[in-house]
Amino acid sequence: MGYNFKETVSRPDRFAPGHRLCAGCGAGICVRNVLNVIDEEDHAVVGNATGCLEVSSYMYPYTSYQDSFIHNAFENAGATMGGVETAYKILKKKGKVKGDYKFVTFGGDGGTYDIGFQSLSGAAERGHDFTYVCYDNNAYMNTGIQRSSATPMYADTTTTPSGSQSDGKPQPRKDLTEIMVAHNIPYVAQTTFVQNFKDLHTKAHKAIYTEGPAFLNVMAPCPRGWRYPTEDLMEICRLAVETCCWPLFEVVDGSWILSYAPKEKLPVEEFLRPQGRFKHMFKKGNEHLIDEFQKDVDRRWEKLLNRCENS
Repeated sequence: MGYNFKETVSRPDRFAPGHRLCAGCGAGICVRNVLNVIDEEDHAVVGNATGCLEVSSYMYPYTSYQDSFIHNAFENAGATMGGVETAYKILKKKGKVKGDYKFVTFGGDGGTYDIGFQSLSGAAERGHDFTYVCYDNNAYMNTGIQRSSATPMYADTTTTPSGSQSDGKPQPRKDLTEIMVAHNIPYVAQTTFVQNFKDLHTKAHKAIYTEGPAFLNVMAPCPRGWRYPTEDLMEICRLAVETCCWPLFEVVDGSWILSYAPKEKLPVEEFLRPQGRFKHMFKKGNEHLIDEFQKDVDRRWEKLLNRCENS
C-alpha cells in the first residue's frame, strides 16, 4: 500500500492512551506517530530498551501496545529484535507463520547512544530487516537526568551540574545519526515534531518499509529534564530546527538529502533560552559559552550542507 499522510493520521492508534508517561513527554508522541504509519493489514513486533518509555507503557499485566511487545534490557534491544526477525523468516519459510510483520525497536539515548550501541551496531552490520527508533531526550531521564553522550554541550544535568566549578557538560554531543550512516545501511534519518508531524510520518514510513536495517533519530524533548513548560514542547522542537541545533535530513542508500533549510537561520540563543538546563549560559560573564555553542552548531550545519550538495 502506498503512503498517504492524511489517511495515516486518522488510523486507530497502535499505541494506546492511558500510559504513565509524563504530560507532554516526547517519547510517547514519538511512539504513537511512528507506529501509526504501519499499514493496517500488517502486524508488528515492538521492542523497547529499558527506559522512561518502557517503565511507563508496560506495567505487567498492562500494556499500551496493540501489537506484540518485548521489553529488553538496556543493552540488548538491537540483538533481541535481530533474533526475532530471523526467527520470523525461518518460521514463515516453514509455513508456520502467516501474514506480514514489521519489526520496530525503540530506545532512549541512554540505551541507544551509550549502553545499547554495541547491540544496535551489530544488528545493523548483520543486515536484519528492522527499524530502530531512538527517542532522543538528551539524558538518562528515567534514572534521574544524568548526562549521556547525546547531552548537548554545557547542559546542566545531575551528573554535570552547573555552578561555580562547572559550566555543565564540557563535551559536545555525539552525532549518532552520522555514525549509523557509516554502517552503510539503506536508510537513516533525523526528525522531530514539526510540520504537523508530516516529516516524522514520512520518514518513519520510509524506514519501516525499506528492506534491511533502518535507523530513525527523533528529538523527543523532556519537559522535566530540559526544564521548560509542558505546553511549549512543539515550540521547542520548532526552535531546534530553525536554529539548526537539530537539522532534518535523511540518507538513502548513502545519498544525503536535506529535508528542510530555514529561510533565516535563528541564533542558538532562541533554542537555549527557554530551557532551564541552559539558564547558567545567560549569566553575565558566560557569553563565551553561547559563542562556543553557536560555533559547534554552525560547523555541523555547514558539514551537513556540503554532504547534501555533494551527494
